[in-house]
Order: sequence, then C-alpha cells, then structure tokens
Amino acid sequence: MDDDGWRQAQQVDEPDLDPFREAVPAPGTEAERCPACDCAENRILFEGSDRLYHTTERVFRVVECRQCRLIRLSPFPSPQELRQYYPDTYWFVPEHDAVSRLEEIYRRFVLGDHARFVAKALDHVSHGEHPAPVLDVGCGGGLFLRMMAERGHPVIGLDFSLQAATAAGRVNGVPAICGSLTQAPLPAESCAAVTMFHVLEHLYDPVVYLEAAYRLLRPDGRLVIQVPNAGCWQMTLLGEHWAGIDIPRHLFNFRPRDLEQLLDATGFEIARTKFFSLRDNPAGLATSLAPGLDPMARRIRHTRESTGVKLAKDLVYLGLVAGALPFTLLEAACRAGSTIMIEAAKKPKT
Repeated sequence: MDDDGWRQAQQVDEPDLDPFREAVPAPGTEAERCPACDCAENRILFEGSDRLYHTTERVFRVVECRQCRLIRLSPFPSPQELRQYYPDTYWFVPEHDAVSRLEEIYRRFVLGDHARFVAKALDHVSHGEHPAPVLDVGCGGGLFLRMMAERGHPVIGLDFSLQAATAAGRVNGVPAICGSLTQAPLPAESCAAVTMFHVLEHLYDPVVYLEAAYRLLRPDGRLVIQVPNAGCWQMTLLGEHWAGIDIPRHLFNFRPRDLEQLLDATGFEIARTKFFSLRDNPAGLATSLAPGLDPMARRIRHTRESTGVKLAKDLVYLGLVAGALPFTLLEAACRAGSTIMIEAAKKPKT
C-alpha cells in the first residue's frame, strides 16, 4: 500500500459534521479506484447484500485491489444510502426488562477486555495534576466509557448519532458530543487517549479521522483502534458469510499490513497489537454461523418474540459463543484472530 495514496485521499474540502460526507468519491469514478494506491484494477472476491440486518436488498461487490490488495466495498454507497443502513436501534441502549439487564451484565464482562487494554496504554501517559480525558470515537451508548470512568479516568464520548450520544449521558452518565471527529470542539493535544472500536472500517476516508486523532492527542498520548481482521481464518473459511465483512456498512476490510501502513502514513507507530477480543471474536463467529440468533440483529429487524422466546434465543446464542471460544483463541494465538486491536503512539518529530 502506497503511503502517498493515503495522504492524497485527505486533500478534500473541509467536511461538515456528517462523517458520511467526508471524502466521498463520485459514483462511478473514484469509487472504482483504490483510495490507497490509486490503482484502477481489482478482482471481485464475492458479492452480497445486508445478510445481518436486512436494511437493503441491493447487492454489493467486495473487491481486492490488484496492486496493494486492500479489500473494499465497490461501489461505495452514496451518503444518503449509507444512512439508511444504520437504523436508529443500531446502537445498544438497555431496556428496563430482566433480559436486557442480563445482556448488560454480559456486555460489561466482555468489555472488560477493552477496558484493560486501554488502561494499560494509559500507563505510558503522564497525567499530572489535571489528567487528560479518554475520547471514545463512536461511543454508542457509552458503557465502555462508564467502565473507564469507574477506573478513575476522565472520559468524553463522541458519536455522529444523536440518539447514541444522548444515551451515553442519560443511561451511563458520561459526557458525549454529537458530531464528527474532524470538527470535535476540543483543543489540540488535549486527550490522553483516543479510542476507535470498529470505526475506521465504516468511513469513506479513515485518514482524516486518524489525523484528527493525531492533533487531539497529547505528545505522549495513545491511539487505540480495533477493526475486523480480513486476514483471519474466519474470512478464509467463511468468505462472504463472515460477519466481519458486514455488507454494506463496512467500506473497508483491513489486514494487519494495511493498518501498519495507514498508521505510519498518518504519523503513528505501533506499540502493541492484539488479535483477540472477548467481546468480538467468539460472538463474531457465532453471528456468522447463525445471524438470525444475533441479539442486535433481532432487535434491529424488530423480530417479534415473547420474553421467554427472547431469553431462549439469547441462551442458544450464548452457547454458540461459548462453543466458538476455543477456535477463536487458537486463531488469535496464530496471529490470525478475527479482530485486530492496536495501541499506537505518535512518532517522534524529526
């Protein structure tokens, strides 16, 4: 992957508050050229539609660049289309019934993996008398930030969904901003860490977000990103049925070397890499095998089910997740896990 290609991609007009409009290529032109190396040749890996949430019946291609091998959706949907693929219930907001409370207990348990990873990254940041906050981009309902706040870290959430940002404050008591990272109302070098869990793969141009994170981080601050790993065993075995592809919401599908070169091009160096996530790897395999049992998919599809049926399906799904654990631990041990979590530091200025 060519570093210059990633840098050229950021030379666009100043974006507005909507990340769906940032660096969107004109349909039928640049959408067919690789945004990383500008190569016009690609090969089709497979075709598919929205297998998980059924928001559209439109069929998209997933292609691989013949030069740098970056995998992407082709063509990119327009900003207006893309909005339709994110229903209002896309972000988890707990309800007030027994099953939802059990779901939140489970989510807190598996999110502990993320919280520990970020807490370890913060060990490298000098905090001083007034500690800088952790900014979580794409914060959703804010449960992760609440867990970081419980560890004593100041936190701020950011999400382009007003519903999600509102839920972060109302449900989990954390401050949240509705908007785009490129125009976040925060001073330069004001954050101890910027976290992006499953964000970059959704953006037309991940470069602008990474460079915005670079500006907001303190000199010793840490960037933590997580994306699905297109180099995982699950992708090889399941192809278009792998949940990590998530057509049509994932515009890019990154392999480890794609992320290395992308981070290097935007001023970061990798400090630590992890190929296992307790929240995402086993659940991703379970969802790939039985998308109709995925709790979020059922919520978004408005599946009608009684409390007993809902609990039964959740328990079956949880059994699949537990059954997937040994395989996902093995692929992660071989550095082929279905997610990549990276801690990165700002490169020293020369």
